[in-house]
Order: sequence, then structure tokens, then C-alpha cells
Amino acid sequence: MDVNKKLESLSKSKFRSSFHLNKKLISYIDEKGMDTVKRHTVDFITTHLSDANPLNDGKQTPMKGHPTFIAMHACACCCRSCLYKWHGIEKGKALTSDEKNYIYKLLITWIKKEYESKRTF
Repeated sequence: MDVNKKLESLSKSKFRSSFHLNKKLISYIDEKGMDTVKRHTVDFITTHLSDANPLNDGKQTPMKGHPTFIAMHACACCCRSCLYKWHGIEKGKALTSDEKNYIYKLLITWIKKEYESKRTF
């Protein structure tokens, strides 16, 4: 799946395009670094999405507090229902390595684009 085409498609959704990194989250990236955000992203994909039936599916991803959480909502990677609706990733089965890699690339690309557009130099 082409990450940039998917991000373009998501940007046309009023709901998905309403998510942005705020100043606090930009500062978080500045302070912790993108490598830390990348590690957290892998962890969040594993803990929030990887299982066939994640605990509290549909409510497991916070809507604030970390750049990846915002990206998960902006990119429709917040729950298995959204993964199915937007990305065609089947519910009821554990994510494959390819699916996890796709989600990771999508989230990190969104975070980097947001970061670059909001960061003040």
C-alpha cells in the first residue's frame, strides 16, 4: 500500500484531518527525539493493535498525550474497525509483520510531516 496516497485520502476526511500535533507534542519530539517516538510507535502498535481482538477495541487509543496517539487517530489506525474500514486489514486475526510495518510507516510519515509543518526554527 502506498503510504503517501493513503495520507492524501485520509486528508480528505473532515474527522481524520482534524488531528494535529500541538505545541506540547512538538516540544515532546524536540525533547525526546524522533528515535524515541519511533520506538514508542512500535510499542503502541504491538500493545494496541497487534492482537486479533485487542482489549477494549475501539476505545484503546487515547486521543491525547503522545504524538503517536494523535497519528493513530489521524491515520485511522486507532482500532481494528478503523484499520478494516480505511486500510482493508481484517479484524479477528493478529496483524502480520507486513501489516505492522505498513502501519508504522504510515504513522511515522504522518508524524514527520506534522512535525515539519508545525516546528518553529
